[in-house]
Amino acid sequence: MTDGNDVPPPDAAALLRAAVRAVESGERPAASFFTRPAPPPPRPAAARPAAGGPERAARPVAVPDGLPALLAGGGAPEALAPRVAAALGEGAAGELTADPWRLLAVDGVRPEQADGFARALLGDGCAPGDERRSRALTVWLLERAALAGHTALAPAAVAEGLSRHGVPDPDGAVRDAIEAGGVRVFHDRDPEAATATPEHAGDDGADDGDGGAAVRVLLGLDRCALAEESVADGLARLRGTFGATDGDAADWAPAAAAAPSPSAAELIRAVAGSPLVTHTGGEAARAEPAALVAAARSLGLRAVVAAHGPAARRRLAALLPEAEAGAAVTVTGLLTGREGPGRDDEGLWELDLLAVTDADRLGTEAAAALVESLPDGARLVLSGDPMLLGPAGAGQVFADVLAAGTAPRVVSRTPDPGPVGELVSCVGAGELQQVAAPGKEVVIVPVRDAGEAVHRAVQLVADSIPRAFGRSAGEVQVITPGHGGAAGTRALNAALKARLNPGPGRFAGFDPGDRVAHSPAPGQTRLATVADADADGLWLEDADGRFAVPRDLVAETVRHGWAVTAHQAAGSRWPAAVVVLPGDAVRDLDRAWIYTAFGRGAEHLSVVQGVGPELARAVAAPPAHGRTTRLRALLREQAAVAAAG
Repeated sequence: MTDGNDVPPPDAAALLRAAVRAVESGERPAASFFTRPAPPPPRPAAARPAAGGPERAARPVAVPDGLPALLAGGGAPEALAPRVAAALGEGAAGELTADPWRLLAVDGVRPEQADGFARALLGDGCAPGDERRSRALTVWLLERAALAGHTALAPAAVAEGLSRHGVPDPDGAVRDAIEAGGVRVFHDRDPEAATATPEHAGDDGADDGDGGAAVRVLLGLDRCALAEESVADGLARLRGTFGATDGDAADWAPAAAAAPSPSAAELIRAVAGSPLVTHTGGEAARAEPAALVAAARSLGLRAVVAAHGPAARRRLAALLPEAEAGAAVTVTGLLTGREGPGRDDEGLWELDLLAVTDADRLGTEAAAALVESLPDGARLVLSGDPMLLGPAGAGQVFADVLAAGTAPRVVSRTPDPGPVGELVSCVGAGELQQVAAPGKEVVIVPVRDAGEAVHRAVQLVADSIPRAFGRSAGEVQVITPGHGGAAGTRALNAALKARLNPGPGRFAGFDPGDRVAHSPAPGQTRLATVADADADGLWLEDADGRFAVPRDLVAETVRHGWAVTAHQAAGSRWPAAVVVLPGDAVRDLDRAWIYTAFGRGAEHLSVVQGVGPELARAVAAPPAHGRTTRLRALLREQAAVAAAG
């Protein structure tokens, strides 16, 4: 689970009260705070890749002269120099000399480390209220918030974080950071307070005199703001350039009539008349966007269906007619040009329809890159399961588009089959029920402590499940809440390696035959097997073939993969899953985590249960508070302006 200790929970804006009071007193209309009227639908000049997009190529960075010595003089390891150079560029040494807290821009550096570096360089000139420190901390808090999924935070949340890091005047520090241009301030209509009245608005917002809508004040980073605004503007462009006619609907009618299920037929009819359609359902419902794409291609349209990862792409390809299997791609492959259609002179895909499954895994920047790459008049279908864990990184595009209610929504009526599917459906409804499993499709294994949990998990993978179901150990995936702890992925992988593939770890800690998880970027995990190693790096192999991980990236991007977290497992499925819940996992469990983890086993699920009745309580508890984002408000604002005009 993401460590959110440095990111206070989002709450209503408690700073910039003057803006709110100005609205309430009539001094300024709320409309004056809405800096983003609905934009016209321009055609983008060229599609750009997402800044933090699905695949960031690792590029060697030259370390500037003097940087290692400067770091050493400040008590920082010289080995940090390449990462500092990557973050700050060739002028890194000069930037750090002028502002030591710029070290916080480097991934993995924490405030106490930056403070120690600053004390070493500044001596008595180092103070907790230094504006350079508070500005760097403000940006760092927003970056931490982005890692936890938020694209923006209420000013009160930022001020609270600054206070916990010893900034003496956190409210003033927030204002200073805004004035310095380090963060952006937004005044949006609050999507959660559309019926607020002035007497109830308080610090949360203010009535704008138009039906009780409230002003919500948020702070954010440029990259997150630009990405969310790009998604909203891109969807507006698709709506503004869509030209469906009654004749088009008639063309789709035979395809709907021939659809393999009522839900697939409903999806086809919805897409016939709308440029944007949302579709929700579980694993079995993937057949519906696949049927849609097959139908579109039979009508002569250029259509593809994109999945989150290679394994999901293979499952989609199997659902398509054999001649159309190439229409199944991955989001990363599509954005990088390795898969799918080519781009025209303006950088737009030669596509009429794009269906994205696993839309619940889409971060804001990847979604922006997808939408920007669609040509005018194209159709977009976002299909996913809103009950799964959200995407890695900032944003919740699928949840926001659903909540905005500005696009037709098709809810699949195709349930996931078998006892595992029934159990997962119950969890999604907030109930942990015992399901009939005559073939031992669902097994609960009580344990007393973490050591016993590891022992039983190894036993299940290496012996019990292969013997009972005729599956190899490689077809069983272990899932646990975190990497650390006595029953985290590290401990489980060490025990599983010792049992399944013992060896000295002669290739940077790995041996041929080791099962590994390759994670080149947040939200991307590709399970593979170690095949070899040579001068090019570590060679891994999966169903799509061999690929190399450069030597200098192995330690950063490759872990043993017999056991993974639910976040890493989301979007993938295996014949059998073993979910390990040690006693210390209670704080990490909620309904979304359990729903995601339990749903990874297609035929069998074993739950190594060490949390007792807390499991049922976690399932029954209301879903955790969502991420703080702006997309929902932007979409609703656009819809309101369009309806009025």
